[in-house]
Amino acid sequence: MQQRTDLAAGMREIAPLAFGVAVYGLAFGLLAAQAQMSGLQTGVMGALVFAGSSQMVAVERLTAGAGAGAAVIAGLALNLRLLLVTASLRDTLAARPWWQTALGLHLATDENWALLHAQRAAGRAAGYWYLAGAGLILAAAWVVSTVAGATLASAMPESQAMGVDFAFSAAFIFMLRALWAGRSSLLPWMVSAGITAVAVLLTPLDPAFALVLGGAGGAAAAGASRHG
Repeated sequence: MQQRTDLAAGMREIAPLAFGVAVYGLAFGLLAAQAQMSGLQTGVMGALVFAGSSQMVAVERLTAGAGAGAAVIAGLALNLRLLLVTASLRDTLAARPWWQTALGLHLATDENWALLHAQRAAGRAAGYWYLAGAGLILAAAWVVSTVAGATLASAMPESQAMGVDFAFSAAFIFMLRALWAGRSSLLPWMVSAGITAVAVLLTPLDPAFALVLGGAGGAAAAGASRHG
């Protein structure tokens, strides 16, 4: 059956990238434990949200003392790019039952989206089940690794004293490096970082709202550079 073949292919071919997801999943689990989240809470959050960068920023805001609203806004701002990712999947999701559409949108990430389009560029007829299979493996890697990280950190009496808290920064740097697309990324990254820095240092805005401004400015710069 073609659906099963595509599902298995997606699962198999995303596996190398799933190891990278698991690395910063462990780091997020350590951060979640510092925010007093249990392994169960961390796993439920990962399964329902399944957006690594957003989860990291949201929990970091919570540990910094920001309110829940500011944490949610910061997480949403960081993942605004997924609006463009999911919009590009219209042909893949067209004429699907509602539950398949919802599942496909939930499982769409930078990794399986890029892999899907790479396969298509190579002339392969990769479609919905390929995307879903790859997404399921990534989701499993994320949930298992975040739960493992939170459980491990909870078992450490002084995790911060052991330097475990640096894992968040290291994982975030790793994630940003994975999103770097070459010189074309330089202008929007600089604009986004500059706006965020100015908003944080020179205005009374909460860093969560500074991220929103920076993200919007970076997106505008990217759009202008492509149409310029």
